[in-house]
Amino acid sequence: MLEFFGLIMLVILIYVYVLIKKPGKNIKQLSTSELKTTLGDKNRQFIDVRSPGEYNHGHIKQFKNMPLQSLHQTADTLNKDKEIIVICQSGMRSANACKILKKKGFTSVTNVKGGMNSWSH
Repeated sequence: MLEFFGLIMLVILIYVYVLIKKPGKNIKQLSTSELKTTLGDKNRQFIDVRSPGEYNHGHIKQFKNMPLQSLHQTADTLNKDKEIIVICQSGMRSANACKILKKKGFTSVTNVKGGMNSWSH
């Protein structure tokens, strides 16, 4: 019986992990090398969803800090007519941020794959 319970828990954990890892439907992915070609575009908005401490430790100049935990409140300051490019440290929080933005009605949302871990000046 204990082995069965353990197996059920393992299946649930794998399912939850897959849901969290999945970037989401209709969310574009952008590599950091592709990102470099977009940084001068005024028709795009760039947000960094890391904590203020992470952001202050190092960030890309064009990115505005909008921590993930407060994105539900701060998203309303963004322009729904412009593409939003989202970055974090690894690409996980930014993928979640993209899902939040999609649910709030933003149609053009792009996640930076690999996040700041993949960024090289």
